[in-house]
Amino acid sequence: MFGGDLLWTAVEWSPPYGERAGLDTSTTLMLLVATLVKAAFLWLILRAPLPGPLDRRARALRRLLYLAVVYALVLWYPIGLLPDAVDTASQLALWTAIDVLYLLVIRWRSRLLRAAAAALFAVELAGVADQLLDDLDLPQVHWGEVVGLGLMLGSAAATVLTVVGQWRDGRWSRGTLIAGWASMGVYALVIPLNLLAGQFPGGGLVLPVMLDAMGLVTTVWMAATARELPTENSVPDLPPGRLRVIRVAVATVAVLPIIAMIHPEQAAHLTYTGWSMDCNDRPSFGDLKPAKRDATFLCVARGIDGGGPPMFPDSMSDQAILAYGRELCRAKDRDEQEAILTRAGSARPSWGVDPWDLVYVCPEIIGATHPELLRSTEETQAANDAYIAEENAKCRDPWPRTKGVVQATANYFLFVDGDPGYLVHDPGDEAAEEEADELYGGGDDLVTVDGSSALVGHIADVSDLCLTVKAFRTAPPRRTAGWQEVEEVPIVSRTGRLTVPEMDGGEVGAGAPMPNLAIKGKGRYRLRVYVRTDAAGEEQHLVVVFPGTSKKRLTLKP
Repeated sequence: MFGGDLLWTAVEWSPPYGERAGLDTSTTLMLLVATLVKAAFLWLILRAPLPGPLDRRARALRRLLYLAVVYALVLWYPIGLLPDAVDTASQLALWTAIDVLYLLVIRWRSRLLRAAAAALFAVELAGVADQLLDDLDLPQVHWGEVVGLGLMLGSAAATVLTVVGQWRDGRWSRGTLIAGWASMGVYALVIPLNLLAGQFPGGGLVLPVMLDAMGLVTTVWMAATARELPTENSVPDLPPGRLRVIRVAVATVAVLPIIAMIHPEQAAHLTYTGWSMDCNDRPSFGDLKPAKRDATFLCVARGIDGGGPPMFPDSMSDQAILAYGRELCRAKDRDEQEAILTRAGSARPSWGVDPWDLVYVCPEIIGATHPELLRSTEETQAANDAYIAEENAKCRDPWPRTKGVVQATANYFLFVDGDPGYLVHDPGDEAAEEEADELYGGGDDLVTVDGSSALVGHIADVSDLCLTVKAFRTAPPRRTAGWQEVEEVPIVSRTGRLTVPEMDGGEVGAGAPMPNLAIKGKGRYRLRVYVRTDAAGEEQHLVVVFPGTSKKRLTLKP
């Protein structure tokens, strides 16, 4: 019985981008007509309840229906400002109570009719409960598109049976029954009319205004139902022939939405292709709701990133891909994966499948050996920050008693394969990037320099090193004892900055903020680099910068 919410969703409308809806004659006339129609509807809604005593159940139903009317007219706005879960939970609680009381208060005059209504109420409420799970980020029931359509049909069918029950009860007026049937007519018309609304040139308002007014029909029916809650005795039984017709109609209305909800697993369906817009993002496993994990694997399996063929043939169904994915999770090695992919008709069986792809279909298997793949983006960032902080803490200042004007000590993370070293450069210099490009692939010197950029190499095969940088106002003592190589070269700062690149969210760079070593602003400086390795093969660097005009290269310790 959430038809009001469905209707209001359907009639939301805005003019096409870049256009304004003009108030022409037809629009103005429609606004006037809509105003009169809404005024009439509001008069019907606000009419006082009929006098007469009600039993406890009928009195509770009247109050709840009026609460639903107030929600449709007023409360939807303030409640909409609260979290979605609050709105959905309140709607679920309200309509669960209303549906139960409908079953108890209305004199259905038929067990079959009452049972069919109860089944459809349950279908309707199940959809709202699933939405609540989604709002709370809890595991959902995977309804699917076909089942979602069944839920919508179930909601409409529940309204039909409620009106039929009121008619069979015989104690509601003809006007209330007409309002109930009219609400179903609105549901039938609102979607095609809403589609037509976008066809008016200039963003015409005629149909949207009409749809907006029609949205009150369901509220009128709920208010009329509450107002006329009966106290009179029931009417005589209907003729047997009419009873049989009603039973056939009720069975049809009840069964069809349930049939629509049946989702045959043997029917192949293709949810995503390599070009699907929904596959543009690759979320972390921990960021995904359980119901979205299979869909993410389907995107991966049908993806064509890098221009290569997809993991599975485009014609393979979702069910088959997911089944093969779970089989790949149990493969003992790459060769067994290749055999499975070959059997599946993959165009790239020799590539195998990586754990970070399979984690979406078998987290319990992949997580046992790669727990880091189960993390959310936030958890991954926290783990990375902790790792960087731990690596930084291992590095010590090799000149603790010689304080620079500015200084810093941190771990510098290099590329794993063939990284030539790190830069000391002027990041604001337009020529620095071109100069830096010239440095890569240079000579065998520990330090190569070109203008405002210097490339410092490393002497061991390492993926990171401990780096300390210090800036002095004058040249510090050379103090080469304990170092393996020491070189000094000229460097210039054209913008008043000299620094070392930081990680800044990437995988390469210093693990902590690096200071500006050009402490006297623009001008010429001397850059001295000390390098050594310890017994464990760890490499330490000390970079010293101080003002100096000499252009000589000095090898202080070869």
